[in-house]
Amino acid sequence: MRGGGNILIQNVTKVFANGNGQEIPALAGINLEVRAGSFISLLGPSGCGKSTLLRLLAGLEEPTSGSILVDEEPVEGPHYSRGLVFQDPTLFPWLTIEGNLTFGPEARGEGISPEVVEEFLELTGLSEFKGMFPYQLSGGMAQRAALARVLINRPVVLLLDEPLGALDAFTRMQMQDELYRIWRARRTTVILVTHDIDEAIYLSEQVVILTPRPARVQKIIDIPLGYPRSRDHPDFFLLRNQILKMLHLTQPEPEGEFIYTI
Repeated sequence: MRGGGNILIQNVTKVFANGNGQEIPALAGINLEVRAGSFISLLGPSGCGKSTLLRLLAGLEEPTSGSILVDEEPVEGPHYSRGLVFQDPTLFPWLTIEGNLTFGPEARGEGISPEVVEEFLELTGLSEFKGMFPYQLSGGMAQRAALARVLINRPVVLLLDEPLGALDAFTRMQMQDELYRIWRARRTTVILVTHDIDEAIYLSEQVVILTPRPARVQKIIDIPLGYPRSRDHPDFFLLRNQILKMLHLTQPEPEGEFIYTI
């Protein structure tokens, strides 16, 4: 088991330029340390820079200033040790599920045994579907395949950019349980971008609240609930309300008397 990597984000700023040459700040002085093997979620308003931060961690973008280190090594471009899963599965449609899993290691010239492939098919519950093509899978199964394709590279950091956002509510809850199970089995460091507050509380050890763009770390909230978690635990509701207030999503208490008509 490879385990997870330690992440250190130091004073990271990211500025984009639009077509008119104007500068658009996305991140402003992000400082964050994620200990090896932990699971954190990033929450914040739409467009605040959550996905931008994930792309910087993946090496798909470079920070304008500041640094990102994984196990004390600077992030300089993409690497299979930092796996990124998007909202859409983005599988190769011409390959079977097994072919999608073996594509990365084989492209790097690394031999991969059938036993290892089967290990990750079993880990994601796909053993019976390995000969199928992506179009033959449900949304949840396709997302499992995308996850398995990343995990087979044994990344030390797993970056999840709203990977469950396109799923129906029931499938989404099932996949949350799958993510938890896989994380506990592999102990990879996980950073999840989500707009779902319940999802963040259900899965994470810590929730990082980001401000509106340009994003800064507003607060880091520890989730002191044990695993596995219950969505109807009183402390779960307390944490949800605390985060809702920080995101300014709660409504003020009504004044005066109200008569409810049924």
